[in-house]
Amino acid sequence: MAGHSKYKNIMYRKGAQDKKRSASFSKLSREITVAAKSGLPDPDANARLRAAINAAKAASMPKDNIQRSIDKAARGEGDDYEEIRYEGFGPGGVSLIIEALTDNRNRTATNVRTIVSKNGGNLGASGSVSHGFDRMGLITYPAGAGSADAVFEAALDAGAEDVSSTEDGHEIWTATDALHEVAKALTGVLGEPEGAKLAWKPRDTVAVGEGEAEQLFKLIDTLDDDDDVQTVWGNYEVSDEVMERLG
Repeated sequence: MAGHSKYKNIMYRKGAQDKKRSASFSKLSREITVAAKSGLPDPDANARLRAAINAAKAASMPKDNIQRSIDKAARGEGDDYEEIRYEGFGPGGVSLIIEALTDNRNRTATNVRTIVSKNGGNLGASGSVSHGFDRMGLITYPAGAGSADAVFEAALDAGAEDVSSTEDGHEIWTATDALHEVAKALTGVLGEPEGAKLAWKPRDTVAVGEGEAEQLFKLIDTLDDDDDVQTVWGNYEVSDEVMERLG
Protein backbone atom coordinates (compact mmCIF):
# COMPACT_ATOMS: atom_id res chain seq x y z
CA MET A 1 0.00 0.00 0.00
CA ALA A 2 1.52 3.31 -1.07
CA GLY A 3 0.95 6.74 0.40
CA HIS A 4 1.47 8.41 -2.95
CA SER A 5 0.95 7.18 -6.49
CA LYS A 6 1.67 8.21 -10.05
CA TYR A 7 -1.99 8.88 -10.80
CA LYS A 8 -1.95 12.55 -9.75
CA ASN A 9 -2.83 13.88 -13.18
CA ILE A 10 -5.61 11.34 -13.68
CA MET A 11 -7.06 12.41 -10.35
CA TYR A 12 -6.66 16.10 -11.26
CA ARG A 13 -8.57 15.68 -14.48
CA LYS A 14 -11.22 13.47 -12.92
CA GLY A 15 -11.79 16.12 -10.27
CA ALA A 16 -12.50 18.67 -13.01
CA GLN A 17 -14.90 16.23 -14.64
CA ASP A 18 -16.69 15.56 -11.36
CA LYS A 19 -17.23 19.28 -10.73
CA LYS A 20 -18.65 19.72 -14.21
CA ARG A 21 -20.81 16.64 -13.91
CA SER A 22 -22.27 17.80 -10.61
CA ALA A 23 -24.13 20.56 -12.45
CA SER A 24 -26.32 18.02 -14.23
CA PHE A 25 -29.30 17.14 -12.08
CA SER A 26 -30.45 14.62 -14.66
CA LYS A 27 -27.27 12.58 -14.23
CA LEU A 28 -27.50 12.80 -10.47
CA SER A 29 -31.15 11.70 -10.49
CA ARG A 30 -30.28 8.80 -12.76
CA GLU A 31 -27.51 7.61 -10.46
CA ILE A 32 -29.78 7.89 -7.41
CA THR A 33 -32.44 5.82 -9.15
CA VAL A 34 -30.02 3.11 -10.25
CA ALA A 35 -28.32 3.03 -6.85
CA ALA A 36 -31.66 2.69 -5.05
CA LYS A 37 -32.78 -0.10 -7.37
CA SER A 38 -29.48 -1.96 -7.12
CA GLY A 39 -29.79 -2.33 -3.36
CA LEU A 40 -32.01 -1.21 -0.53
CA PRO A 41 -33.63 2.24 -1.00
CA ASP A 42 -32.15 3.20 2.37
CA PRO A 43 -28.94 5.28 2.27
CA ASP A 44 -27.88 3.93 5.67
CA ALA A 45 -27.76 0.41 4.21
CA ASN A 46 -26.70 1.28 0.65
CA ALA A 47 -23.28 2.91 0.28
CA ARG A 48 -23.77 3.64 -3.43
CA LEU A 49 -27.07 5.40 -2.76
CA ARG A 50 -25.57 7.33 0.13
CA ALA A 51 -22.73 8.56 -2.10
CA ALA A 52 -25.19 9.52 -4.85
CA ILE A 53 -27.29 11.52 -2.39
CA ASN A 54 -24.19 13.28 -1.03
CA ALA A 55 -23.15 14.22 -4.57
CA ALA A 56 -26.64 15.57 -5.27
CA LYS A 57 -26.61 17.64 -2.09
CA ALA A 58 -23.17 19.02 -2.95
CA ALA A 59 -24.63 20.19 -6.28
CA SER A 60 -27.49 21.92 -4.44
CA MET A 61 -30.07 19.53 -5.84
CA PRO A 62 -33.39 20.14 -4.02
CA LYS A 63 -34.25 17.61 -1.32
CA ASP A 64 -37.63 16.98 -2.94
CA ASN A 65 -35.93 15.93 -6.18
CA ILE A 66 -33.64 13.56 -4.31
CA GLN A 67 -36.47 11.97 -2.35
CA ARG A 68 -38.63 11.70 -5.47
CA SER A 69 -35.91 9.69 -7.24
CA ILE A 70 -35.58 7.35 -4.25
CA ASP A 71 -39.33 6.89 -3.90
CA LYS A 72 -39.75 6.07 -7.59
CA ALA A 73 -37.05 3.43 -7.36
CA ALA A 74 -38.56 1.96 -4.21
CA ARG A 75 -41.92 1.63 -5.98
CA GLY A 76 -40.30 0.18 -9.09
CA GLU A 77 -41.39 3.20 -11.11
CA GLY A 78 -39.47 5.40 -13.52
CA ASP A 79 -37.19 4.47 -16.37
CA ASP A 80 -35.11 1.33 -16.20
CA TYR A 81 -31.54 2.34 -16.88
CA GLU A 82 -28.98 -0.09 -18.23
CA GLU A 83 -25.34 0.15 -17.23
CA ILE A 84 -23.13 -0.07 -20.31
CA ARG A 85 -19.35 0.07 -20.72
CA TYR A 86 -17.56 1.17 -23.88
CA GLU A 87 -13.84 0.72 -24.45
CA GLY A 88 -11.55 2.44 -26.89
CA PHE A 89 -8.60 4.69 -27.54
CA GLY A 90 -8.11 8.42 -27.44
CA PRO A 91 -5.39 10.73 -28.82
CA GLY A 92 -1.86 9.56 -28.07
CA GLY A 93 -2.94 5.93 -27.76
CA VAL A 94 -4.62 6.56 -24.39
CA SER A 95 -6.94 3.76 -23.25
CA LEU A 96 -10.43 4.89 -22.28
CA ILE A 97 -13.28 3.19 -20.45
CA ILE A 98 -16.59 5.00 -20.81
CA GLU A 99 -19.41 4.11 -18.42
CA ALA A 100 -22.99 5.05 -19.22
CA LEU A 101 -26.48 4.71 -17.78
CA THR A 102 -29.08 4.63 -20.52
CA ASP A 103 -32.68 3.82 -21.33
CA ASN A 104 -31.85 3.61 -25.05
CA ARG A 105 -28.80 1.51 -25.91
CA ASN A 106 -28.82 2.41 -29.63
CA ARG A 107 -28.93 6.17 -28.97
CA THR A 108 -26.09 6.02 -26.47
CA ALA A 109 -23.90 3.79 -28.65
CA THR A 110 -24.34 6.12 -31.64
CA ASN A 111 -23.61 9.23 -29.61
CA VAL A 112 -20.53 7.80 -27.90
CA ARG A 113 -19.09 6.42 -31.14
CA THR A 114 -19.63 9.73 -32.92
CA ILE A 115 -18.04 11.79 -30.15
CA VAL A 116 -15.00 9.54 -29.93
CA SER A 117 -14.41 9.39 -33.70
CA LYS A 118 -14.79 13.16 -34.14
CA ASN A 119 -12.20 13.86 -31.44
CA GLY A 120 -9.27 11.74 -32.52
CA GLY A 121 -10.22 8.39 -31.01
CA ASN A 122 -11.87 5.12 -31.89
CA LEU A 123 -13.95 2.56 -30.03
CA GLY A 124 -12.78 -1.02 -29.68
CA ALA A 125 -14.41 -4.30 -28.80
CA SER A 126 -15.41 -5.17 -25.27
CA GLY A 127 -12.26 -6.11 -23.36
CA SER A 128 -9.94 -4.27 -25.76
CA VAL A 129 -8.52 -2.01 -23.03
CA SER A 130 -10.05 -3.13 -19.71
CA HIS A 131 -7.31 -5.75 -19.33
CA GLY A 132 -4.97 -2.85 -18.61
CA PHE A 133 -7.05 -1.69 -15.64
CA ASP A 134 -7.95 -3.16 -12.27
CA ARG A 135 -11.57 -3.10 -11.13
CA MET A 136 -11.50 -1.62 -7.64
CA GLY A 137 -13.51 0.39 -5.17
CA LEU A 138 -12.79 4.14 -5.08
CA ILE A 139 -13.59 6.46 -2.19
CA THR A 140 -12.90 10.17 -2.64
CA TYR A 141 -12.52 12.97 -0.11
CA PRO A 142 -11.82 16.69 -0.54
CA ALA A 143 -8.42 18.01 0.48
CA GLY A 144 -9.96 19.52 3.60
CA ALA A 145 -10.83 16.08 5.01
CA GLY A 146 -7.35 15.85 6.49
CA SER A 147 -3.62 15.79 5.79
CA ALA A 148 -2.13 13.18 3.52
CA ASP A 149 -0.67 11.38 6.54
CA ALA A 150 -3.95 11.46 8.47
CA VAL A 151 -5.95 10.12 5.53
CA PHE A 152 -3.30 7.48 4.87
CA GLU A 153 -3.47 6.22 8.45
CA ALA A 154 -7.26 6.22 8.45
CA ALA A 155 -7.36 4.34 5.16
CA LEU A 156 -4.79 1.81 6.36
CA ASP A 157 -6.79 1.14 9.52
CA ALA A 158 -9.99 0.79 7.48
CA GLY A 159 -8.49 -1.87 5.21
CA ALA A 160 -7.84 0.13 2.03
CA GLU A 161 -5.25 -1.03 -0.50
CA ASP A 162 -3.88 2.26 -1.88
CA VAL A 163 -4.11 6.01 -1.27
CA SER A 164 -3.32 8.96 -3.53
CA SER A 165 -3.31 12.46 -2.03
CA THR A 166 -2.75 15.77 -3.82
CA GLU A 167 -3.72 19.37 -3.20
CA ASP A 168 -6.99 18.60 -5.01
CA GLY A 169 -8.11 15.82 -2.69
CA HIS A 170 -7.70 12.20 -1.66
CA GLU A 171 -8.39 8.96 -3.53
CA ILE A 172 -8.68 5.78 -1.49
CA TRP A 173 -8.67 2.48 -3.38
CA THR A 174 -10.12 -0.75 -2.04
CA ALA A 175 -10.87 -4.28 -3.16
CA THR A 176 -14.27 -4.34 -4.87
CA ASP A 177 -15.89 -6.44 -2.17
CA ALA A 178 -14.46 -4.23 0.60
CA LEU A 179 -15.76 -0.90 -0.74
CA HIS A 180 -18.80 -0.59 1.52
CA GLU A 181 -17.02 -1.72 4.67
CA VAL A 182 -14.05 0.62 4.12
CA ALA A 183 -16.36 3.54 3.27
CA LYS A 184 -18.35 2.94 6.43
CA ALA A 185 -15.20 2.78 8.57
CA LEU A 186 -13.79 5.95 7.02
CA THR A 187 -17.06 7.82 7.52
CA GLY A 188 -16.64 7.44 11.26
CA VAL A 189 -13.18 9.02 11.09
CA LEU A 190 -13.20 11.46 8.15
CA GLY A 191 -16.92 12.09 7.68
CA GLU A 192 -19.01 11.32 4.61
CA PRO A 193 -16.94 10.84 1.45
CA GLU A 194 -17.59 12.78 -1.74
CA GLY A 195 -17.92 9.54 -3.60
CA ALA A 196 -17.85 5.78 -3.06
CA LYS A 197 -18.15 3.60 -6.15
CA LEU A 198 -16.58 0.91 -8.27
CA ALA A 199 -13.88 2.29 -10.54
CA TRP A 200 -11.18 1.41 -13.05
CA LYS A 201 -7.59 1.95 -11.95
CA PRO A 202 -4.94 1.82 -14.70
CA ARG A 203 -2.03 -0.54 -14.19
CA ASP A 204 0.26 1.66 -16.25
CA THR A 205 -0.01 5.18 -17.60
CA VAL A 206 0.71 6.82 -20.96
CA ALA A 207 2.53 10.17 -21.00
CA VAL A 208 0.62 12.67 -23.15
CA GLY A 209 2.12 15.83 -24.68
CA GLU A 210 0.49 19.24 -24.93
CA GLY A 211 -1.18 18.84 -28.33
CA GLU A 212 -2.50 15.38 -27.59
CA ALA A 213 -3.59 16.39 -24.09
CA GLU A 214 -5.64 19.30 -25.43
CA GLN A 215 -7.42 17.03 -27.90
CA LEU A 216 -7.86 14.31 -25.28
CA PHE A 217 -9.44 16.70 -22.78
CA LYS A 218 -11.77 18.01 -25.47
CA LEU A 219 -12.85 14.42 -26.15
CA ILE A 220 -13.45 13.72 -22.46
CA ASP A 221 -15.32 16.99 -21.95
CA THR A 222 -17.57 16.28 -24.94
CA LEU A 223 -18.32 12.80 -23.65
CA ASP A 224 -19.05 14.28 -20.26
CA ASP A 225 -21.60 16.64 -21.83
CA ASP A 226 -23.66 13.66 -22.98
CA ASP A 227 -26.43 12.95 -20.47
CA ASP A 228 -26.00 9.18 -20.75
CA VAL A 229 -22.26 9.18 -19.96
CA GLN A 230 -21.57 8.96 -16.24
CA THR A 231 -17.79 8.51 -15.99
CA VAL A 232 -14.75 8.39 -18.28
CA TRP A 233 -11.67 6.56 -17.04
CA GLY A 234 -8.27 6.78 -18.73
CA ASN A 235 -4.64 5.78 -18.31
CA TYR A 236 -3.20 9.13 -19.35
CA GLU A 237 -0.59 11.10 -17.44
CA VAL A 238 0.09 14.77 -18.15
CA SER A 239 3.02 16.70 -16.71
CA ASP A 240 2.42 19.67 -14.43
CA GLU A 241 4.08 21.93 -17.00
CA VAL A 242 1.66 20.87 -19.73
CA MET A 243 -1.29 21.25 -17.37
CA GLU A 244 -0.21 24.79 -16.56
CA ARG A 245 0.08 25.71 -20.25
CA LEU A 246 -3.35 24.28 -20.92
CA GLY A 247 -4.76 26.28 -18.05
